[in-house]
Amino acid sequence: MVYFIKFLYSTFLFPPGIIIVGLFFLCLYAFQKHRKLANIIGLFTVVFYLCTISLLSDRLIGALEKEYQVPSIVDGDVIVMLGGGATLDTPNVNGIGHLSGFAANRLLTSAQLYQKLHIPIILSGGKVLETTGCEAEISKIILLGLGVPEEKIIIEDKSLNTTENAMYTKVLLEKYEFKQPILVTSAFHMKRSVLQFEKAEVTVLPYPTDYQSNIKNQFELHQLWPSAGALQNISLALKEYVGILAVRWY
Repeated sequence: MVYFIKFLYSTFLFPPGIIIVGLFFLCLYAFQKHRKLANIIGLFTVVFYLCTISLLSDRLIGALEKEYQVPSIVDGDVIVMLGGGATLDTPNVNGIGHLSGFAANRLLTSAQLYQKLHIPIILSGGKVLETTGCEAEISKIILLGLGVPEEKIIIEDKSLNTTENAMYTKVLLEKYEFKQPILVTSAFHMKRSVLQFEKAEVTVLPYPTDYQSNIKNQFELHQLWPSAGALQNISLALKEYVGILAVRWY
């Protein structure tokens, strides 16, 4: 019954399922009036449906996430965490602003690594838009609240994208004479991030986190149900693939 209710919710009541159902009936209606138009709508409906199922999204984003494994031995002299979005004015326990889910997972992993290694953390990420918060500053406030000493936290708050993450972080690595940075970012984002750091002539130890799919693929019927989460993962994966091509070509 639980799965049946979830199926009804995802398929009939909320996007993207209700959009697919609407497109399906629009296709049936168009088929009676204009078959060529119906074929176009039908093709779009199928493509859109495929973009909303985790059967496809898990494999697409999972291919990115499998590029790097969590190292069995972690050896470094600084942790570099890349930001991933933040709110501007939402009240938090020790300040204002929250990290996005991606950035929060990255910060949690960075904090856990600090507890094991007790090495400095570079927080890389600025204020991307007028309506977003400064990722590095918000991350610092959270780390201080978790007991990380202020002298162990280094702020890089100028970068607006992954290219600038690498560029401005390199300056700090040289300034503080760090030689073995441990790079922490989402697993789906790690491939492009490593390429950007390599382009900036910085060698990093990748430490992926914030996985969006399981490492082992196991088919279940619900993977054929449309979901907003699958659509988001498709979008994330396509953005990364395009970004990887851009880094390699330019």
